[in-house]
Amino acid sequence: MNKIIHTDKAPKALGPYSQAVEANGILYISGQVPINPATNKVVEGGITEQTTQVMKNIAAILEEAGYRFSDVVKSTCLLSDMANFVAMNAVYGSYYTENHPARAAFAVKELPLGVMIEIETVAVK
Repeated sequence: MNKIIHTDKAPKALGPYSQAVEANGILYISGQVPINPATNKVVEGGITEQTTQVMKNIAAILEEAGYRFSDVVKSTCLLSDMANFVAMNAVYGSYYTENHPARAAFAVKELPLGVMIEIETVAVK
């Protein structure tokens, strides 16, 4: 049976989807954008601030589901501009200091709300 994961410490879903779903010991976290859940607004600043907020949102969902960053096996990073890759990577890397997950990172035409970054995550216990 699938378990729907929800926390008020991460932004509410922007559409008909869940923040995360756990199935058979695998946690699938929907793409997180840099919305501060306290204000329900996109954080101000550049890619560093936006990536930091995305990672905080992922951390909150992982914690709610009983997972940690060390349980993450795959991330997909969507960027509005590949020129932001190095700065995004610096923030992202600070959350994965060992046993780095598999990852894809690529630029897309645009992201919801005009944000610079969206990251989806898969974790396994």
